[in-house]
Amino acid sequence: PNDNNNKWHPTIESLQTFAEQDGQRIRLIAVDYFSAIDEALLGSDWTKANEALEKLREYQKFYGKDVYLTKNSIKAEIFYNKTNIFETLYPYYLVLGFVLLTLSFIKIIKPAFKIEIFSKITLGLLVLFFLSHTFGLGLRWYISGHAPWSNGYESMIYISWATALAGIFFSRRSSMTMASTSILAGLILFVAHLNWMDPQVTNLVPVLNSYWLSIHVAVITASYGFLGLGALLGFIVILLFIIKTKGNEKHISLSIKELNAINEMGLMIGLVLLTIGNFLGGVWANESWGRYWGWDPKETWALVTILVYAVVVHLRFIRAIYSEFNFAVISLLAYTSVIMTYFGVNYYLAGLHSYAKGDPVPIPDFVPITYAIIFILVALAFRNRKVV
Repeated sequence: PNDNNNKWHPTIESLQTFAEQDGQRIRLIAVDYFSAIDEALLGSDWTKANEALEKLREYQKFYGKDVYLTKNSIKAEIFYNKTNIFETLYPYYLVLGFVLLTLSFIKIIKPAFKIEIFSKITLGLLVLFFLSHTFGLGLRWYISGHAPWSNGYESMIYISWATALAGIFFSRRSSMTMASTSILAGLILFVAHLNWMDPQVTNLVPVLNSYWLSIHVAVITASYGFLGLGALLGFIVILLFIIKTKGNEKHISLSIKELNAINEMGLMIGLVLLTIGNFLGGVWANESWGRYWGWDPKETWALVTILVYAVVVHLRFIRAIYSEFNFAVISLLAYTSVIMTYFGVNYYLAGLHSYAKGDPVPIPDFVPITYAIIFILVALAFRNRKVV
């Protein structure tokens, strides 16, 4: 009561803070509620618990009317929690992508196979999933009152959205590209729902309460979707090199050229977004901390990522190095810098971006296993690396 900042207090803190003012009333409300819950758990009658909860709600409405949620906001959040949109979507993304990727490989091996109808169906479903994904982001935005990319979980679901958008963007050029983005969008959503990610809807900390947050983070994290698409396309090209033989060389070589061309376009878009987003981050840094650049770990690694991808997209001008095989491998490995910028800095390095830092987590077991598999596949593809 009588708090101009309208701060919400946990039960115990409320009893301690308002002991002299209104402590007895708060104590009665709390005791009635928890006692009613104990009775309900024993007898399965929740009538008294609901009545006690209603008293608590009336108390909150009276003293917190300035910040109390509207009925529509409460209904929206209940609907959001029940539908669990993002966790529900990722299996559909994954299954859709793997089915189309399998059909695309069949098309490469057997050119007579008619994949067009499957591509159209997949595109329709991908657009449907994308619209559901967009609705989920918009719903979370409405519930929280701020753009849904302010913490680790929210940025992950947004990067997944950007990845799906990239797939739709390049869908006409290649069914394999569309399959890749669907798989990647599903994988990102899957990672977002691992137990060390917190999906709770929270308020913004003061340093994030800026419209530059929405602009800067939206642009720079959208780039991760396009760069991730490039990494996955590079991985698929490596697989194509492995299965290439004299009998299917012609068709696979054409597919490799097609995928690398799409890969390069996607990396260019990602690099442009990443660079613009970094400059916008400087504007936000000046507003928040009074300087545009301070060699903070996050800023430094964002610059490193820009330089890495600047080399990748200019690789074709270095004839002594460029080949279809080298471009695929480098575009895949280059994504390591994005992973370091996004995960490594947030969870392992201290700096001004520590507001986004979660509890230190051990490096997951699948990380070294994944890189071991990648290097084994690269070694297997190396024998078929000749220019196609």
